[in-house]
Amino acid sequence: MKIVDTYEYVSVLRELTEEGQSVSMLISGSSMSPFLAHQRDYIYFEKPKRPLKKGDMVFYQRDTGQYVMHRICRVCKDGTFHMVGDAQIQIEKGIRPDQIFALITQVKRKNRLLKPGDFWWDFFQKVWIRMIPLRPLAKRVYSVIYRLRKQGSE
Repeated sequence: MKIVDTYEYVSVLRELTEEGQSVSMLISGSSMSPFLAHQRDYIYFEKPKRPLKKGDMVFYQRDTGQYVMHRICRVCKDGTFHMVGDAQIQIEKGIRPDQIFALITQVKRKNRLLKPGDFWWDFFQKVWIRMIPLRPLAKRVYSVIYRLRKQGSE
């Protein structure tokens, strides 16, 4: 296995999207859980070809240089965006359009390709994005159900 600097790697992928190519990468980090899992799932992305909307997953670069892949939770009248990871309740405000370089067009989740129109894609894009204040409670309920199902199958 070769270790590569994330900033350098994503910079190359960003250049490829600027050239009109669709690229993929393995997820690193847990901010998009429960939809996407660290070191398990892949994202496929390209330069946006349409106006971005609430629920879209996008790749952007913060002014600090850090690359982030989160979901749009609000499109503001001034043209900026509010972002949030699926595992988060803290909203990042003021992301400018020029910071966004890619739209996630599909994902490989648990070894299965998902895209708009699939149940889990639509659930997280249309329902989960509207549940931001309820996410901690929903995750606790899910965790309890998961443990009970696991105990029942043993």
